Amino acid sequence: MRIPDHLAEKGKKRIASFPVDGFVFGGGPEHPKMMLVGEAPGETEIGNGVPFSGRAGRELMKFIERLGLTREEVYITSAVRSRPYRWGEKKTRDGQVVKRKYNRPPTAREITAHAPLLDYEVANVRAPVIVTLGNIGLKRLAGPDKKIGDCHGDLLVQPVQKLDENDQFVWTDKEYRIFPTYHPASIFYNRSLLEVIHSDLEKLKEVLASG
Repeated sequence: MRIPDHLAEKGKKRIASFPVDGFVFGGGPEHPKMMLVGEAPGETEIGNGVPFSGRAGRELMKFIERLGLTREEVYITSAVRSRPYRWGEKKTRDGQVVKRKYNRPPTAREITAHAPLLDYEVANVRAPVIVTLGNIGLKRLAGPDKKIGDCHGDLLVQPVQKLDENDQFVWTDKEYRIFPTYHPASIFYNRSLLEVIHSDLEKLKEVLASG
């Protein structure tokens, strides 16, 4: 299961004017054990077209294994499908300073540009629970007032945001089960979050077991 090509093309056009690279499809089974919603692809993902295949992806696979699942059993996607970047400088081994692209969080306008893609997946992938990874996915679906520090590890049962024909976010009529936890990349900057994530995963196990 993945979004139709015509929707992907629309998404590419809507985000073309922003400083982003490439495009990565979300993917997984139509009836997954859960849906994972990340932030945006990075350099590795843009290179190989596979979501969560870089350094953060390796940590995510450990979390999935901790749940007793495999990658093939989950649907993996993100709020934005192109890599948001900023230019920065890096010193090479021989002392030269070169410009290179660095990852950055997607802006609100970039998230809006790709909102129809995630809307399609939420509506058509029959996942019993949507696991948001970090603040970007959480706020995109559950609303801008939500903060990962406040509601990680809690099961939210509520409507989610979708984009209407006027490019405004509105609430769905249907309620969804949303389970927020920290993005796997967060442990690179704050190793103590690993214990928090493991605790969240134990709670998620119970949610998955309850159906």
